[in-house]
Amino acid sequence: MTLRTRVTLLTVALLMASLALIGAVVYGLLQGFLYRNLRSEIQASTQQVIRLIGEQVQVVDILKLALPANVYSQIDYGFIRSGKPTLPDLLSAVEVVKGPLLQPNQRLVLPKRAYEELLSKGETWTTLSLPLEQGGRINLLVNAVLLQGSGGDFVISTVGRPTESIDFTLDQLARIYTATALIVLVLGAWMAYRLMSRTLAPLEWVARRAEQMSERPTKLPELEGNNEVAALVRALNGMLARLEESWETQTRFLADASHELRTPVTAILGHVSYLLRRTPLTEQQRESLEIVRREGERMKKLVGDLLELSKTGGTWRVELSPVHLHTLLAEIAEEYGQSFPRGGRIQLEVSEDLWVLGDVERLHQVFANMVSNAQKAQASEIRLVARDLRERVVIRVEDNGEGIPPEHLPHLFERFYRVDKARDRERGGSGLGLSIVKAIVEAHGGAVWVESELGKGSTFSVSLRRAEKPLPTLA
Repeated sequence: MTLRTRVTLLTVALLMASLALIGAVVYGLLQGFLYRNLRSEIQASTQQVIRLIGEQVQVVDILKLALPANVYSQIDYGFIRSGKPTLPDLLSAVEVVKGPLLQPNQRLVLPKRAYEELLSKGETWTTLSLPLEQGGRINLLVNAVLLQGSGGDFVISTVGRPTESIDFTLDQLARIYTATALIVLVLGAWMAYRLMSRTLAPLEWVARRAEQMSERPTKLPELEGNNEVAALVRALNGMLARLEESWETQTRFLADASHELRTPVTAILGHVSYLLRRTPLTEQQRESLEIVRREGERMKKLVGDLLELSKTGGTWRVELSPVHLHTLLAEIAEEYGQSFPRGGRIQLEVSEDLWVLGDVERLHQVFANMVSNAQKAQASEIRLVARDLRERVVIRVEDNGEGIPPEHLPHLFERFYRVDKARDRERGGSGLGLSIVKAIVEAHGGAVWVESELGKGSTFSVSLRRAEKPLPTLA
């Protein structure tokens, strides 16, 4: 998941949590406000009923005088059997009068918990649900007050108002707020994504240019301002300048060392060769001179590889043209087949009409190095196989030699890396051959890899771009 996507999702999550919290707070505050107003209206009606009862107004007229038409009301009358009123007393109270909104067969009957609270506090609040004549039900918020008379009687005044308008208002608020929140979320996600895209665009540009630097090391254009991206560009340019300076120093050293070493090494080999051919030697002297010659040859190869690297500066310039693969590999098979010990052979499995795009001299160097390595690995059979994959061609150099331990495979194409230092020194390896092979193949836009099993041999594969057979030129 990209950084842009992660930040956008985080922004949406925070926005969603904020909207949910704001919605819950607004809903709760509005609900509390509406119910407080409703309770105030009900309490005002209840106080009016109590005042009229105290003034001994006719019970039948009390509800008409005290209450608006949209209020559900009821007055119950009962007697106290002994001392204080009890729950059975309240439950046995008789309805004296009820408001016009109640049907003849309807009563405002409180739940048992409300009657118990009425006994203990003299007042209670509860909710009731009444059936409607036309169907459905209506919810009421009800206030009941217990009034005791001096003659052992009591009156229960019950007043209620519908909560339908409150429920409708809250439901509309929830619907509108949910729709608005969804729109805000979509707009917020879009704006966050666009903002992150604009914010990260300079970083993506720096990343693309930095990736191009690996192929063509050029400094990034300096950006104006003192923001983080400009600081990053300056840091990358400074690092690149230091790397270029270090690389130039290394290249100069390799070139100078190679040139300085080539002359004495050539002189040493010449004198050793002369002594071996023209001078009478004891067996011990000849053996010592052979060791000097072998080490000199190894040193000469190492100097040659170093000089090659210094010339290219780590990047190889190739002149691409169609190369006839069968001719190229046949030449290599002929060259190295003559140096094979008796019984060894190089097999060629390449189609006659197969062409690749490459530099013939460099490709000769690549496959010659692989065949030479196979011979050094004590292979008795080497197969050069080419497979046509339409747009690309894969060339495999297979041998039945010693094989390579698996822990060495990831490092095989590194400079100066040798699987067995003692064995490679004895056989003339410098540790640069395969690193040069990889550099040349990559300069062709190809890839190189190796598969090996210890004791069973190795297979080096090279992938190159396929080419069409060139048209014959007129003389």
